[in-house]
Amino acid sequence: MLKAVILDWAGTVVDHGSRAPMGAFVRAFAQFGVTVSIADARGPMGMAKRDHIAALMALPHIAAAWQSAQGTPPGDAAIDRLLAVFEPMNIAAIRDHADIIPGALEAIAWARARGLRIGSTTGYTRPIMAELMPLAAAAGYTPDHVVCAGDLPEGRPSPLMMWHAMAALGTWPAHTVVKVDDTPPGIGEGANAGTWTIGLALTGNICGLSAPELAALPESARAPIRARAESELRGADMVIDSIADLPGALEAIEVRLAKGEKPGKNVLF
Repeated sequence: MLKAVILDWAGTVVDHGSRAPMGAFVRAFAQFGVTVSIADARGPMGMAKRDHIAALMALPHIAAAWQSAQGTPPGDAAIDRLLAVFEPMNIAAIRDHADIIPGALEAIAWARARGLRIGSTTGYTRPIMAELMPLAAAAGYTPDHVVCAGDLPEGRPSPLMMWHAMAALGTWPAHTVVKVDDTPPGIGEGANAGTWTIGLALTGNICGLSAPELAALPESARAPIRARAESELRGADMVIDSIADLPGALEAIEVRLAKGEKPGKNVLF
């Protein structure tokens, strides 16, 4: 009954913990004399990178720090200046954070074997993806279609990238499509497009840990991380630990479809 799965990239299929963009944001702001915490840098994750920078600059303490360091309040010109520094930093960081998340290739192969198309959307720009896609392909992952931030007039949480991907894949109606993502804006784009949404609790931006770091945690330490992720991904139809758990989640959605259910938490983020 399902026809397609549309996957995010960092924190979903590659880059366990979504570490490449986080570090690049911190370093880019530092180039302008502004200290940005890891928590701040991770806050708007999932948005298009220019929108992400704008959201950070709108935070009062970062706006004040920018004013102090640069002598002018942050505006569009400042956002563009910082994006020009951030993008090559993120491209460089990609090379160290392109590992496929454990279980991803197996889960995607399972979905393909059932006839599902594999699409993708991302908050990354085309230049960043030009670095990442060949690395992912060499590791065994090539989706059927990729939509990047900047390809359309609006990014997440608008549904435009999802609708574009669905049109390119030839998949409709929306309730036959599943969006998988580790961030609220990414879940929001799926919900606003009318698709099923599956959030990822332990491999993405909310957890923020590498695969070895997560593996070293006892279950007692994972439980509060999982609970926080479930809270932040509150608009998702379901939340699972990792893309490795995707086959069971897709089967559960097909059971719900067979009962006549449709995606049930379509809320604007």
